[in-house]
Amino acid sequence: MSGRRVLMSWSSGKDSAWAVHTLRGAPNTEIVGLLTTYNGEFGRVAMHAVRMELVQAQADALGVPLLAVPLPFPCSNEAYESLMRDALEEAKSRFDPTHVAFGDLWLADVRRYREERMAGSGLEPLFPLWDRPTRPLASAMVASGLQATVTCVDPRQLDRSFAGRAFDGGFLHDLPASVDPCAEQGEFHTFAWGGPMFTHPIEVTVGEVVERDGFVFCDLLPGGGGAP
Repeated sequence: MSGRRVLMSWSSGKDSAWAVHTLRGAPNTEIVGLLTTYNGEFGRVAMHAVRMELVQAQADALGVPLLAVPLPFPCSNEAYESLMRDALEEAKSRFDPTHVAFGDLWLADVRRYREERMAGSGLEPLFPLWDRPTRPLASAMVASGLQATVTCVDPRQLDRSFAGRAFDGGFLHDLPASVDPCAEQGEFHTFAWGGPMFTHPIEVTVGEVVERDGFVFCDLLPGGGGAP
């Protein structure tokens, strides 16, 4: 087998989308599948709070098959790791990948955890965005035409008014200096709905903004005739 066959760990956000874009620009590399975990009780991606039908719409616009793994709620770390082992075995059967890619940027403990979990799986972890300075990286995303909407804000780090905003130049300009422009410390989460990695934009509408479990979430609704 020649080249890298990559399974992308897909969160639905801008970093996952940019990692796909980056890998597609690499030689001898093919994205063969997306792997997403979600809250099985509510049908949404954890933290991003994105409806699974929108994640499927992303996969369709990327032209890549999706393997979606429902998680129980609540989900212990032990249960999560068991489900992920099963998911990787299913992914190997369906997609025949050689690597698994993650959109992590610079949190060394997160990378170490992922590498430990991948050990013995027969799949090599990839971190295509690793150690890139986040201010120019965020600006490059915006300049490329990547379009995303903020779906979750940690109000302990960023004002709740940022929930539902477009991830664009104005958003980056308005961020406090204490907030990482790519939100690597969990300050906010996004849903990517347009850009060079997609064959077409995903139509979404900004819905209700609610506060739950200490976080502020902006619901995105399918459809609506274009950009939120």
